[in-house]
Amino acid sequence: MDLCFDVEKAQNYKSLSQIARVLTEDWATKNLFCASCKQVRLRPAHDNTKVIDFICDSCSETYQLKSQSRPLGEKILDAAYEPMIDSIKRNKTPNLFLLHYNSQSYCAENLLIVPRYFLSLSCIEPRKPLSVNARRAGWIGCNIILKGIPVDGKIPIIEESKVISPNLIRESYKRFRFLLEKRYDARGWTADVLKVVRELGKTDFTLDEVYAFDQQLQKLHPENKHIRPKIRQQLQILRDKGILEFRGKGKYGFI
Repeated sequence: MDLCFDVEKAQNYKSLSQIARVLTEDWATKNLFCASCKQVRLRPAHDNTKVIDFICDSCSETYQLKSQSRPLGEKILDAAYEPMIDSIKRNKTPNLFLLHYNSQSYCAENLLIVPRYFLSLSCIEPRKPLSVNARRAGWIGCNIILKGIPVDGKIPIIEESKVISPNLIRESYKRFRFLLEKRYDARGWTADVLKVVRELGKTDFTLDEVYAFDQQLQKLHPENKHIRPKIRQQLQILRDKGILEFRGKGKYGFI
């Protein structure tokens, strides 16, 4: 993988935003690969294809590229709120490539992939409506809350200018692919419980330690009045899928 962009591709552009768009899209076309299968290159989507930037011709997985020159923070600016919520409910969201590049050297420094099955309602927040004086008055955009996604759903491809093996990336992607078998709400529950377990910061933990997050989970799922049984259910799912193992007497551990 070549980390630096082909700056000659943007020699006819003056706008910094246009230069960034042209260079990052060209770089992605030449370097990005499918995380779901062994396809080594992705095909750019047609110009009029909303949300989707790249398609895998082998397995049909879709991808969207979001690029920025500042380090990736807690939130990523996204498009309209309601269509995003609808796409999650219909399981139509693409996988997300999140690229951080150096605006001086025009080289990629960090790149993550967020598998589409980790995008849940819990990690989407609406932005304030545009003012009445705006051209699209009342329009509501959204943010993707990266800190609301478990670390398992933020798979590094480039980390501090170091390229990660594609085989490791595909293994990480495949490990939680079972979430695609679930409805959007059930998928969100599993991801949210996994996130709070990861926040404990250790490989071995107790059920009581996870119960300590019950109020946090209640806020994310206000319609559910049985939070602790739901926590136990999700831990069992993660156990059955080979992510956790039950070690007896309310004790669990990551495999």
